[in-house]
Order: sequence, then C-alpha cells, then structure tokens
Amino acid sequence: MHTPSPTRYSNAGLYKRCGGGGLRLPRLSLGLWHNFGDNVLFENARALVLHAFDRGITHFDIANNYGPPPGGAEINFGRILREDLAAHRDELIISTKAGYLMWDGPYGELGSRKHMLASLDQSLRRLGLDYVDIFYSHRFDPETPLEETMGALAHAVRRGKALHAGLSNYNPEQTARAAAILRDLGTPCLIHQPKYHMYERAPERGLLDVLAREGIGCIPFCPLAQGLLTDRYLDGIPADSRAAHDPRFLKPEHITDAKLTQLRALGEMAKARGQSLAQFALAWVLRQPVVTSALIGASKTKQIDDNLGALKNTAFSDAEIAKIDGILAS
Repeated sequence: MHTPSPTRYSNAGLYKRCGGGGLRLPRLSLGLWHNFGDNVLFENARALVLHAFDRGITHFDIANNYGPPPGGAEINFGRILREDLAAHRDELIISTKAGYLMWDGPYGELGSRKHMLASLDQSLRRLGLDYVDIFYSHRFDPETPLEETMGALAHAVRRGKALHAGLSNYNPEQTARAAAILRDLGTPCLIHQPKYHMYERAPERGLLDVLAREGIGCIPFCPLAQGLLTDRYLDGIPADSRAAHDPRFLKPEHITDAKLTQLRALGEMAKARGQSLAQFALAWVLRQPVVTSALIGASKTKQIDDNLGALKNTAFSDAEIAKIDGILAS
C-alpha cells in the first residue's frame, strides 16, 4: 500500500472550482489514454499514478476503450487502486466514458441507453469500484435521440454509479441542447472535454462561450498536441518519441519544416517567460477562464513535474497572445 506524500496538498493554488458546481479539480489532471494498457510496463504506469498523486493531482481520466486492449487501462488502474490507493479513494476523482466501440453487435458503441449503462457496469467491474466520480458521453450519436443518451447519464447519477455527468467531443449546439436536457432531469452537466490546443482552435468558435453561459467546466484533452508542443521535436524526431514508434496519433509527416519553424518561435517565447514549450502551451490553455483543468499524458514522472511548472505563470499579455497568433498564422 502506497504512503502518499504528506505535502501533496500544500499548493492550495493547484485546485479550481469546476464550472458553477462545488467540485474542485487540480489544474492539471492525468489522462490514461496512452501508457496504461498492456503494451507498457505496469510498474511504469503505477509510478506515474503514484507520483501524480504525491504531487497533488487527484483527478485520473479514463475511458472504456483505453488500452490496448480496450478496457486495459481500466483494469490496470483498478489494480493500482486496489494495491496502492484503496485507503485514499475519497481523495480521488476518477472519470470514465462510453461511446466508442467496445464489443460486437449493435449495442457496443455510440449513445443508446443500452450501450451507455452496460458499458458503465463493465467499467466499474474492471476498475473494482462501486461508482465513478464523472461519467461522460464520449461522443455525440446522431442516430440516437439526445434525450435518450442524456437520460442514461442522469440515470447513472441517480443510481449512484456516477456522481456527475460530463460530455466529450460535442459541438456548441449539441452541448447547449444536452445541458438543457440534463438540467431538466435534475443532473446538471458538470464538465466538457474537447480537444483544444494552439493548433486546434475549434472550441474558441462557440463552445467556450456555451460552457461559460451554462456554468460547465472545461477540461481540454491533447493540450500539447500529442507531444508536438514540447521541446522534444525542436531538432527533429527523437528515436524514442511517440511519432517515431507509435505514429497512430502524431505522424512524422505532421512535423514539417514550416511547423518546426513555428515551434522554434514559440519555444523562444516560452524561454523568455522562463518556461519550457510544454509549460508555455499548457499555460496558454489554462489562461481561459472557463478551463478548469488541462488533461496531460505522461510516460515519465519527470514530465509530470515539468508540466506542473506551467502553473507558476498562466497569465498572458495581449501582446503575447497577438504574437502567438501571428506565429501560428505564418
């Protein structure tokens, strides 16, 4: 059983209230999308989780399909909970999702009540938990009435299998409709998880405004653009990088000479602020008032420490924002 650091809550500024609710989340949360399946060493995954917790990161984000294989991340995280953190369950915020393909047949994905609730039951068994703190609809289902999908989220909360409902990958109009349905059902939407980083600006085109108006917190995923917005690629593609050995998400062809020129210019701005490029990119996301937390990934504990350094300075001047936009438009 792990003995957590006694100083893990010494940084009161690490936490921010989520939307209009009472829940406070750490400004950085650890995502288990990569590096927690059966293709990595379990002891490294364990070290990442425990180190994050020792640094005050209390929120761990999973989905039913994270692995490999699908479900693998939940099984491995469940083992860490059971063997190391069982005594600290009430200090943790654990989220999972349903919506992407998990099993054969017509009920294995998307947003039907059957899929959502069956998937949650499977997730709880893999995690070894009675409930998760946040249960997300992972993606919008155009063929299922939104009332049915949101009704499944509300049902999960009423039954005590989740404490809060969340959305991911919903556009502004879908988010506004879903929030209204959940509010009418007595289960307000707590949080929205969109892809948002310097190269992915879609949330700025309406979604962030909807979240602010509805009192919904925002937790962007991929704030470092799958590792592109870090110092690792400033001199090319390292042999041990994600682009080199797992190009499913960050492909080598995406790292063009023009993009490297932009990244180096952003890196110079970061250096002038006393930040790494990753810290700079995280601070840029966190500067948005509606953003509660940014969802980071890690393969080494030192990456968690570096990312936490972003919290020392999340303020940007108008001139800095204009310069960033100019670099990205070049």
